[in-house]
Amino acid sequence: MFNQFLWFVARGSGIVSLLMVTASVCFGLLTVARFWHETWPRFFNLEMHRRISLLAIVFNVVHITSAVLDPFVTLGWSAAFVPLVSTYRPVPVALGVVSMYLFIALVITGLLRAHMPQGLWRAIHWTSYAMWPLALAHSFLSGSDASSLWMLAIGGISLGAVGACLLFRISVWDSGRGRLEDAVLTSSWEDAARRTKGR
Repeated sequence: MFNQFLWFVARGSGIVSLLMVTASVCFGLLTVARFWHETWPRFFNLEMHRRISLLAIVFNVVHITSAVLDPFVTLGWSAAFVPLVSTYRPVPVALGVVSMYLFIALVITGLLRAHMPQGLWRAIHWTSYAMWPLALAHSFLSGSDASSLWMLAIGGISLGAVGACLLFRISVWDSGRGRLEDAVLTSSWEDAARRTKGR
C-alpha cells in the first residue's frame, strides 16, 4: 500500500510540476510580449511567472524524492541527478534530469536578472524553448499511463497553451514591436524588483 502511495505521489507531483512549468513558460511569453489587461496590475504576468516557477521547484523536489524512494522504480539518487545512469527507462529519465537543470538555471538567473548582463540573461532564457519540450517528453515517456485519456488531455492542454502564447509572441515580434519591448521589459523587471524589495 505504501509503495503504491509513493507511485501516486511521484506521478501526481510530476504532473503538477509539468503544469506549473507550462504556466510559467506561458506567463514568460506573455510578459515579453507585454500582454496585459486593464483589470490586473501592470506586473501581474511577471510576478506570476516568477512565483509559479518557484512553486514548480517545490513540486519537482517532491517528485524526485518520491520517485527515488519508490522501490518499484529503483531509481537511486545518482540517477535522479546524472543523465543516463538510471536502469529504469534511462532516456526518458535523462530528459527529466536535463530539463530540471535547465529549469533551475532559468529560475536562478531570473531572480538575479538585475545583477546580470542582459545579453547573458537572454541567452540563458532562450534555453526555455528546450527545457519545456524535454519536460513534456519526460512526462509522457517515463510514465506507464501516458496513453490514458486524462494524460493525453493534459498534454493537449499544455501544447495548446504554450503554442498559443508562442504564436502571440511571434506575432508581436513580426509587428515590429519586439525591439522596443526588449528595452522596455528591462526597465519593467528592474521596477518589479524594486517593488518586491520594498514590500
